Amino acid sequence: MVDEDEPYLVAMNYAYIDGYLYMHSAKEGNKIEILKKNNKVAFQTEIGVELILKEENYSCGTRYLSVFGRGRAFFIDEGKEKIQALDAIMTKYAKRVAFEYPTEVFDRTLVIKVEIESITGKKSGY
Repeated sequence: MVDEDEPYLVAMNYAYIDGYLYMHSAKEGNKIEILKKNNKVAFQTEIGVELILKEENYSCGTRYLSVFGRGRAFFIDEGKEKIQALDAIMTKYAKRVAFEYPTEVFDRTLVIKVEIESITGKKSGY
């Protein structure tokens, strides 16, 4: 994100569904205010990160798979899409598939949907 003329970065839990990224958030806070003014975002994630030591020449490298992208963020505050997004995020991190959201928790939670405009990947060590 960009706040005025300064970059702003927040680590967030996410799920990928049908070409979109979904993240959950409180309805208030710095990132929400920034996104209200400018919904352009960049994102990055990696998996399989591992240090590779080469003892024969005393060098090292890193093995990884990564994805970088850009898009636009939109708020989802109600309805079926919000529930599907929260379920996907919870399934990814909690390793379960059935969830119920108390009304007070659901009402204070906002889903941020990122419509991906560009995406690229990089790998090393594979």
